[in-house]
Amino acid sequence: MVSLNLLAAICLGYVVFLFAVAFAAERAAAAGRTAWLRSPWVYTLSLSIYCTAWTFYGAVGYAARSGLEFLTIYLGPTLVMVGWWWGLNRLVHIGRTQRITSIADLISSRYGKSNLLAAAVTVLAVVGTTPYIALQLQSVTLSVAAFAQTDPAAPAPAAPSVTATWVAVGLAVFTVIFGTRNLDANERHHGVVMAIAVEAVVKLFALLAVGAFVVWGLAGGAGGIVERIQASPELAAWRIDGARWAGLTFLAAAAFLCLPRMFQVMVVELEDERHLRTASWAFPLYVFLISLFVVPIAVVGLEALPAGANPDLFVLTVPLAFGQEALALLAFLGGFSAATSMVIVAAIALSTMVSNHIVMPIWLRLGRGGATVSGDVRHVVLLARRLSIAGVVFLGYLYYRLSGGGAALAAIGLIAFAGIVQVLPAMIGGLFWRGATRMGALAGIAAGFALWLYTLFLPSFGADVVLPAALMAEGPFGIAWLRPYGLFGIEGLDPLIHSVLWSLSINTVLFLAVSLASFPGPLERLQGAQFVSALGAPGGARSWQGGAVQSEDLMMMAQRILGPAEAQALFRREAARQGLDGYLPEATPEFLDALERELAGSIGAAAAHAMIAQMAGGTEVSVQDLLAVADETAQMMEYSARLEAQQAELTRTARQLRAANEKLTQLSVQKDAFLSQISHELRTPMTSIRAFSEILRDMGEDGAQAGAENGAQDGAQDGAAQARYAGIIHDEAIRLTRLLDDLLDLSVLENGQVSLNIRDGTLGDVIDHAVATAAAGGERPALTVRRDPASERVPLSTDLDRLSQVFINLVSNVRKYCEAEAPELTIRTGVAGGWVTVDFIDNGRGIPTDQQELVFEKFARIGEQGAGGAGLGLAICREIMARLGGTIAYLPGQGGAAFRVRLPAAVALAAQ
Repeated sequence: MVSLNLLAAICLGYVVFLFAVAFAAERAAAAGRTAWLRSPWVYTLSLSIYCTAWTFYGAVGYAARSGLEFLTIYLGPTLVMVGWWWGLNRLVHIGRTQRITSIADLISSRYGKSNLLAAAVTVLAVVGTTPYIALQLQSVTLSVAAFAQTDPAAPAPAAPSVTATWVAVGLAVFTVIFGTRNLDANERHHGVVMAIAVEAVVKLFALLAVGAFVVWGLAGGAGGIVERIQASPELAAWRIDGARWAGLTFLAAAAFLCLPRMFQVMVVELEDERHLRTASWAFPLYVFLISLFVVPIAVVGLEALPAGANPDLFVLTVPLAFGQEALALLAFLGGFSAATSMVIVAAIALSTMVSNHIVMPIWLRLGRGGATVSGDVRHVVLLARRLSIAGVVFLGYLYYRLSGGGAALAAIGLIAFAGIVQVLPAMIGGLFWRGATRMGALAGIAAGFALWLYTLFLPSFGADVVLPAALMAEGPFGIAWLRPYGLFGIEGLDPLIHSVLWSLSINTVLFLAVSLASFPGPLERLQGAQFVSALGAPGGARSWQGGAVQSEDLMMMAQRILGPAEAQALFRREAARQGLDGYLPEATPEFLDALERELAGSIGAAAAHAMIAQMAGGTEVSVQDLLAVADETAQMMEYSARLEAQQAELTRTARQLRAANEKLTQLSVQKDAFLSQISHELRTPMTSIRAFSEILRDMGEDGAQAGAENGAQDGAQDGAAQARYAGIIHDEAIRLTRLLDDLLDLSVLENGQVSLNIRDGTLGDVIDHAVATAAAGGERPALTVRRDPASERVPLSTDLDRLSQVFINLVSNVRKYCEAEAPELTIRTGVAGGWVTVDFIDNGRGIPTDQQELVFEKFARIGEQGAGGAGLGLAICREIMARLGGTIAYLPGQGGAAFRVRLPAAVALAAQ
């Protein structure tokens, strides 16, 4: 039999043991022996404060009442640690770089260091955590009562309240001693964290021991427990409600992120960001182990204990029922550890929030001299935190007394979860959305908090305790659709799901709507840019104007908050960085920003910003601030990216259409020029043929008559005229035929329908044939051709006739268009790099520079030379050379007109 005196002695001894552990850790940290304190395993075990007395006692009761639904409380955090590790990494990185001290400080810092928002989050956190602290007190009280039932000498009805009072006082004292030793809330509480890690091991070992006893000591092994589960009538009635499962899983995941105690150990107490990687798999393993025997204990408890036994105490009462008092004491210590660790860390986190965001702003506002008057701010803040710890624990005790302590532990825990998750939209939105604003966050949190109070928290006290029974049954003023459990006419839902649905939905909608309708201030925009780009940003934005405050005033303020030694060390480091001999550095914007971050670790971001603002006289936006804000334009660019892409696409399409239109216009002009030119070229010979054929016809008729009248002399004259006219007709017919041949030839070449007749030959022979053909006949002066026959002994393997056609055209052009009285043509040949080049250079004036690009176009004729021509020769030459694998180009700078023909040498052509 375990007496209450023995139980009290064990609790006292355990608390002394925790004191020793915490004290040893603090001494080791002060001496610099922190290697084992900074272990990732210590960090992982500290996360176990999520597993409170609700987990140790209430999970079994939850399973006995609702079946496997208790798993949702563990599934949510597991999904966060495994599936949202990158988000946790961002959160931790922001907390460390911005020196965040609490979740209220995080929200405040993100939204322009707004103290109003920080105060709102603080009030929400205190009220939301109050039921959770009450849950821990209730669990300890119930466990003590379970032992009292076995002790005939134990006092009756007053015992629960007395137990709760002493537990609350003891927890408050322990937290004050080890939770407020350092003012800098951003410094690690090594003693508290180590004590929590030890408690994590104790509660895990205790629960595994009870579970092993139940499975192998009572049920005969794993097979026996499976048979009992299948045969249990209570468990057969278990049903899985999909909607409730999804809602509770989401609620647990959100609470894991938003609970002040979780933020304290996960972000503030983190030594190394790499520890989060280990915790991402080690913590889910811890959760798995601590929940491993929940169902077996619930099954055996329902079977072995009398009807009406409290399932929340099966972890204790099952060992007691089978005479295992030592095991029951171990289980009691496990539950006591789970309760105390939660209260300690929650009280530390909440006291920091209360002192930084409620006490300090009031002190700054009421203080006449603000931050510059004499007096020790450090003592004010420490006193505020110690009183806040006592106040937070007292509120939990008050809730416990008002609620009667009769509700199931799981129900109380879920009420706390639903309240604290009201900061989730503002927190997640602030981490990933630049457009989130302070007004949006404030509106969302206020609305969600109010709805949670009305639909869940206040009704949890029971009818006529806070809310009248008539209001809960009929609604305010008899308006039924405003009832707390049937808001807006939605009935039939579980009260918890009903409250979470309405509070979070309206919270999120207002957060988004007000953020879109409002515009952030400069500091808010800077902080937003820093948070959203946290992993890529080098540090906080500088927003202070240097030179507006004396370093002596800053030193006085820093000493009052940080303490003389810490402040002087900070100022000396800055002076050394600035290269100054003295220890008072200049108040540069960089130093003011660093000092603000240092002060934020002690009094919070909002209070630190306000104190420096009082002394520095305001802020300005520096170049680096502008760069940070400029980065914010990425948000606007993201909103308009699709519109800009569409506009760019339309611009490209319009440009392509304009280019196509210009091309069509050029083609139309070219077509008109072609039709005009071809009409001219066809009309001229046709007119000549028609005119002279009519003359011949008339002469034939007149000649016949004249011959009869005048005799043979006139006949001879008419015969000579007829011969001349017939010659003109012949020449024009040839000219017309040549034009048609050229058109047909060009069309065949352009369409790629030409067939090449590849033959071997020499370059000199081709040039000989071209010169002989082009120089024959004509009335123009004789053409002098200058050549080097030795250089023309170049073998060719190509279509010699087509190549000769090109050469003939070039030689003929010199003969036709060269303006010199004694035209000369120089033909130079050469072979280099597998290519044969032939240059044709005359001694004329050449082609004007602005017309050199047109000489190869169809129907292009340069100048007004009388030789005429359709202007197709060089266009045909270009197409021929393209088919032969070569080129023809105008060669400027040679004095006269010069063209270069370039074609592959014989080997290359043969291979091709």
